[in-house]
Amino acid sequence: MRTRSAREKGILLGLLALVGLLGLWWLVADKAHIFVLAEVAHIAGIGALVFKLQRQRSASALSLRTQELTAVFLGVRLWCSFLMEYDIHTLLDFVTLAATAWVVYTVRVKLPKTYSREADSLGLHYVLVPCAALALLVHPQTTHHFANRVLWAFCVYLEAVSVLPQLVLFKNLKVVTDTFTSHYVFALGVARFFSCCHWILQFVEKDPMFLNSLGRGLWPVAVLLAELLQTVILADFCYYYVVAMAKGHGTIRLPL
Repeated sequence: MRTRSAREKGILLGLLALVGLLGLWWLVADKAHIFVLAEVAHIAGIGALVFKLQRQRSASALSLRTQELTAVFLGVRLWCSFLMEYDIHTLLDFVTLAATAWVVYTVRVKLPKTYSREADSLGLHYVLVPCAALALLVHPQTTHHFANRVLWAFCVYLEAVSVLPQLVLFKNLKVVTDTFTSHYVFALGVARFFSCCHWILQFVEKDPMFLNSLGRGLWPVAVLLAELLQTVILADFCYYYVVAMAKGHGTIRLPL
């Protein structure tokens, strides 16, 4: 891979993703279980952060803003889940939200001096405002209350870009030496991949309950684009993460 051009790397990674998608299609009978895998991967990533904060007593290389955005979209999704589809996803979201809230509290209250505030430079309003505006314009056309449909769309869009402050922080640092934070972001990449595969395969198989829950109009397309965006945003970091782990030193050097 190191000897390939950027275009060739992109093609190879795309083929690898396609193989993974086809493998999930063949191996997993109930495609709803793929989304459970995505949520479990997210929980595993949060677990790496909890372990880091407990063991190292340091919030270095960790974006507090990404954690706050994560808490927002999880809180909104949990509310929508209670109202629309109370199931296993509700429980998993609650566990993830509780762990994320603990991370936010620990960084803000117990370890504020170790937090890389200057490097965490992407303002929350640059993420929240566009997501809210888009949710008002494009949201599911179902029988639920208008406010709940907008909130559902908002959490989908916010989840797609919530990791941006963390990636900006990594770019500002140039060299990422914190292994646990890297594990967390890679776990997010895995979670996003599973989530994207879930949506794509549900569309392909035309599951009637799934399509009915999405409704009509621009919303199904917006959901699919949001899922693809999440995967693309994290693909670059995941590549450099795998390269660093393959070398055995864990230090991730990002391009300028």
